[in-house]
Amino acid sequence: MKVFVGTIVHSTWEEPMNILQNTALGVHDSEIVFIEAAQRLEDLKTKYSFIDSDITYLTSSQFMMPGMVDTHIHASQFPNNGIKLDLSLLDWLNTYTFPTEAMFSDVKVAQCVYPKVVERLLKNGTTTAAYYATLHLEASKVLAQVVHDRGQRALIGKVNMMVNCPEYYRESSITESVSETEDFIFFIKKLQTPLIKPVITPRFAVACSLDQMKQLGQLAKKHDCHIQTHLCETQAEVTWIQELFPWSKSYTDVYDTAGLLGAKTIMAHCVWIEEQELKRLKECNTGVAHCPNSNISIRSGHCDVRQLICRGIKVGLATDCSGGYSSSMLDSLRRALDVSKSLSIQRQNYQFLTLPEVFRLATLGGAQVVNMEDRIGNFEIGKEFDSLLIDFEVPRSPLDIFDKDTLEDKIHKFLYNGDDRNIVQVYVAGRCVINNKNCYHSCELLQPQY
Repeated sequence: MKVFVGTIVHSTWEEPMNILQNTALGVHDSEIVFIEAAQRLEDLKTKYSFIDSDITYLTSSQFMMPGMVDTHIHASQFPNNGIKLDLSLLDWLNTYTFPTEAMFSDVKVAQCVYPKVVERLLKNGTTTAAYYATLHLEASKVLAQVVHDRGQRALIGKVNMMVNCPEYYRESSITESVSETEDFIFFIKKLQTPLIKPVITPRFAVACSLDQMKQLGQLAKKHDCHIQTHLCETQAEVTWIQELFPWSKSYTDVYDTAGLLGAKTIMAHCVWIEEQELKRLKECNTGVAHCPNSNISIRSGHCDVRQLICRGIKVGLATDCSGGYSSSMLDSLRRALDVSKSLSIQRQNYQFLTLPEVFRLATLGGAQVVNMEDRIGNFEIGKEFDSLLIDFEVPRSPLDIFDKDTLEDKIHKFLYNGDDRNIVQVYVAGRCVINNKNCYHSCELLQPQY
């Protein structure tokens, strides 16, 4: 049993940011078993049979929040983070991205890159990620093995693409595409962990034939897999889709015809999306991964997240490395605010997103998009304990705290200005996977704050 006593911050569907002071949170194995007022601690000891050595008392400079969920990230593009952002999407893919991903035909490249990816994301507080690997089966297995060994929660997809892409970087046939994808599914299952799931990953409709997408959709149904792809990222892409699939009503209709829409489907971007497409996403309970950094960095456009939320469409946040230059979900949270406020400048009476709302998108909203809201996303009893221990006052903290600051002020300052230095512990399914003990005073030895 692990018990944490102090300030707990999380979201519910009723309240985007719920700050619970003087609270005791109990975890048995991986599961949250209670969240109660700290004044009841002695009664809780008796009821749940734990002792003083099981208790961690947070200091006044610390709080716990749920782990963040990155709903769309290209692990293979990590070497390009922070560089090569001078082109728009389609030129950017052909000039920089496809050549980088093609390097993963050499498994040694995957063995070098992927450990750095997973370690960086965990340090940044990303406890769950929806990963795109590459079309290479063996390299994709390396990513899955690294994620498993580090204890992260993830969806991992072997990318599928075979048309309108370079000869040096494409699958040779639909048979190969489907067969290797199923091999990858079996590999994930053999890992025998509930933390990692395979996700069917047709890159986008531009790079896949309709028959290929249909067969991948059938494979997803056969194995009850998630699906992830891109939708309406740029105007040029949408125009190209109309040329490639002239019979279709819309970009969304292409995926719908292929049988790829559903509650376990994640559509990245959705910037240039039309009214009927939004209705169809809602009908299918399909989620949207909002990628604000990427949408700005390669000049794709501004996604109207408020519109998605008002229509009841599931929305989470994503880094979309390396279209987005930062692998930090805190950056995604901040860029989501920037995009929303930019839209409010352009549109009269536009209701921009608030900091508590994007906090929810980064945690509970992301959990909903990856279809795991029954297991993660907040600190409800019965959910698994994916959590971050945050400290405002670590050595070399980027935060400036003043006497006048309320607890809410301090939390907001972390969300706006904090970074991995403030994230001193990371838990996935109750297991501590990052523990920066040298960066903070030992909270276990301190006295209760209630």
